[in-house]
Amino acid sequence: MSRMVVFMLVVLATSLNLTRLAYAGPPASDPSARELVFLTWTDYMDPALIEAFEQQFNARVRFVYYADDPARDRMMIESEGHGYDVILVTGLEIDVYRKRGWLAPLDETLIPNLKHIGERWRNAYTAASAYSVPYAWGTLGIAYRSDLVSGEINHWRQLLEPSKDLRGKITMIKDYRDILGVALKALNYSVNSTDLQELDAAAELLWIQKPYVKTYSYMSLTEASELVTGEVQAALMYNGDALMLQEHQPAIEFVIPAEGSALWVDYLTVAASSDRKELALRFINFLNDPKNAAQLAEYTYMATPNKSAEHLLPAAFLHNPLIYPSPGVLAKSEFYTSLPPRVLHARNRIIAQILR
Repeated sequence: MSRMVVFMLVVLATSLNLTRLAYAGPPASDPSARELVFLTWTDYMDPALIEAFEQQFNARVRFVYYADDPARDRMMIESEGHGYDVILVTGLEIDVYRKRGWLAPLDETLIPNLKHIGERWRNAYTAASAYSVPYAWGTLGIAYRSDLVSGEINHWRQLLEPSKDLRGKITMIKDYRDILGVALKALNYSVNSTDLQELDAAAELLWIQKPYVKTYSYMSLTEASELVTGEVQAALMYNGDALMLQEHQPAIEFVIPAEGSALWVDYLTVAASSDRKELALRFINFLNDPKNAAQLAEYTYMATPNKSAEHLLPAAFLHNPLIYPSPGVLAKSEFYTSLPPRVLHARNRIIAQILR
């Protein structure tokens, strides 16, 4: 889903309205029903799977949603890691959260379905195999309205040095890692560049783009999305989310630019403070039953790390290059890596100036 941790010790505004009860689950009068609190992104879980889990385990799942990775980090800081049972994080956060004492090591005896997970995804990040289970993986690209934009978009520069008719009609993810990453890729640099001159060159591209950006935020995935209504005509977006929006507007195209992209992996983790660790692990195991993992992949339009689930997916899904990129695209794409403090400071400074 990729997105570097930016810890900011500020109060989370109640206007974010990030929490809501997703499903009723077992009757409230049932004293044996257990509640499992899941901190995650919105629109990232099949309701039918949750209902099946709740019935099978006599539990109710309560979803707490975050708007972006920094919002989740603030929520974790404010609560000191308490109040959640299962936490969805991107790869780079696993070791950070582990060091802060927020994550419990996995008891693999309660997750026999780990045998279905590809080793590439389990070991993509430091501490990932010991503290997390891969949930989904994908790429970053450009979603655009083919009926409103003149010509095809195939390169990052077309988003960063756009045509005049896109002025005020672009949305960018409000994440310094992704924003700088695509600017670096546009210049054929690594998304993990530590070269300050390369970062300055990427910043110049972002300044050129700034007048064309309507908002720095993540796009709604409903039929009210500005990309669906046409108020926004191009957006930096994750692949599965763009495909989800195509359900509401078939004219939305998604492209992984020719220069390559950033690869991301989202992981399920168990909170160290949870009193329901066993139930949390059984929930993770349930989601990784191959049949359930395949169902989840089709619902989210995301590639699954579950190798056994891939055998249950339709050929059209497996051969969709926007879900499962070609070897050539993967060869030009990169996982985010940890960066030195001086580089993080420079990147934060650049994006803080851009977002003013």
